[in-house]
Amino acid sequence: MELRTLRYFVAVAEELHFGRAAARLHMSQPPLSRAIKRLEADVGALLFARSPVGVTLTPVGTVLLDEARALLDHADHVRVRVSAAAGAATITVGILGDGADPGVARMAAAYRRLHPGIDIRIRDTDLTDPTCGLRAGLVDVALTRAPFDETALTLRALRTDPVGVVLRADDPLARRDQLRLAELNDRRWFQFPQGTDPSWQAYWNGGRPRQGPVVRAVQECLHAVLWNGTVGLAPLGHDLPADLAVVPLIDMVPSRVVAVWNEGDTNPLIRSFIEIATAAYRR
Repeated sequence: MELRTLRYFVAVAEELHFGRAAARLHMSQPPLSRAIKRLEADVGALLFARSPVGVTLTPVGTVLLDEARALLDHADHVRVRVSAAAGAATITVGILGDGADPGVARMAAAYRRLHPGIDIRIRDTDLTDPTCGLRAGLVDVALTRAPFDETALTLRALRTDPVGVVLRADDPLARRDQLRLAELNDRRWFQFPQGTDPSWQAYWNGGRPRQGPVVRAVQECLHAVLWNGTVGLAPLGHDLPADLAVVPLIDMVPSRVVAVWNEGDTNPLIRSFIEIATAAYRR
């Protein structure tokens, strides 16, 4: 039995409701239900009696709840003692300037809950470095978006987001339900500074050379659209100022949210971070 699965079981046993337990664990309900079914298969008995209004513990589930709580308490005690013996453990996380992403908030809550003794340092990065300082040795792991040069790096895909074009709300194209990239060929697009990763620049330029003002941060991109009528791409689902609009692009490859770390890095804090991120971003 994995400790993570036992934590799932305890949450369901205490909430007596899969939906509430999933919310408490910052995950969706289907993978939680599958994990509990696998645990029941391992135990060889039902742990919950299910009904339309919720669940109740079976006698076997009641016994496992007591044992699981004791085991998890002991595991937490071991973690605290080992951390104290090793000194203050720290992990530095690079985050691309995208603080509105709800996945980041779920990830932070889950990591704090599972690693309360770890000092987490955040390095917010502008759009000129999609690896968030990883190559420069400034961070241990990054939450960012692909594509970029993956040489000597390891990536874990967390989510894909459809992409749209950001326009001024009074732009005639803003009234459209969808657009194609070819319809934007005569427009100016915001650019990243010289030296920015070519794969990254090419993606946000829709796969071809463009001309336009140079920007470094998300807010600068939005102001370039607002003040200059520049167009640019952005993941769908993010809130925009009232004077801006985003129209889905039907021929644009979705944007990949990824966790990335240095190839061969065996730091257990990074391994744990990746697993927690994978669960937090799962929808």
